[in-house]
Amino acid sequence: MNKKIAFLGAGNMAEAIISGFIQSGKVKPENIIVSNRRNRERLNELEEKYHIKSVTKDKLDYKAVDLFILAMKPKDIDVVLEELQGKITANQLLISLLAGTTTSYIENNLNERQQVIRAMPNTSSMVQESATAISPGKYVAMDQVLLAKELMKCIGEAYIIDEEMMDIYTGIAGSGPAYFYNLMEHMEEVGHQAGLDRALVRKIGAQTLYGAAKMLLNRDESPSKLRENITSPNGTTAAGLEAFDRFGGGRAIEEAIKSAAARSKQLSKM
Repeated sequence: MNKKIAFLGAGNMAEAIISGFIQSGKVKPENIIVSNRRNRERLNELEEKYHIKSVTKDKLDYKAVDLFILAMKPKDIDVVLEELQGKITANQLLISLLAGTTTSYIENNLNERQQVIRAMPNTSSMVQESATAISPGKYVAMDQVLLAKELMKCIGEAYIIDEEMMDIYTGIAGSGPAYFYNLMEHMEEVGHQAGLDRALVRKIGAQTLYGAAKMLLNRDESPSKLRENITSPNGTTAAGLEAFDRFGGGRAIEEAIKSAAARSKQLSKM
């Protein structure tokens, strides 16, 4: 892939994606530019670590860029859109990573028929295992959508969804890692109280969750079927699942997803 890609923002998510691009071999370091407003120290750090080019925004050659990735804080979007006005064309693709910012908002504040794609990775992008949602704006050509998907697959798996589904995606995949970490906290604590080394419990629990996830990804059975396969009548798993139901474990997961999705919708309106 020989396109010039510029990151507007140099935080952790930008670094995770830059790392994924380079490790995949799909994007050459010399084709990546990272930019921020004034933190030269951070830019130097990324340049030295990944051998990419770094510039402050006032030095960026906007016309030489094929694809911009908006990776700044969402609160800075209006300032950035104002900076982009008159500097980019409608044919230059923008991939926005900004939570709560719709493609239409970006389109309405830039060129007529501006090509915009909204992408929402999760924090597992740091280990190239993100579940990333991609939502095309109104004016994006299909080849650009496929390009965005190919790029996002450098940090895990990527799924094209309608933008109105982005809130529920956030509830499931955006916030989802935190639900698993919370589950691990409880598993770790119970194992430690029973006498196991805390670090060992963490490895056992993480491997258990990883193996279960791999079963779901690599086999055709539904979650219900896989659960039934390991639940013998009156056995240990049955006892555990009975407690899960008795204390509202399933309901808690459902409500967590709904609450996160509702908050995502609320933030978008704000």
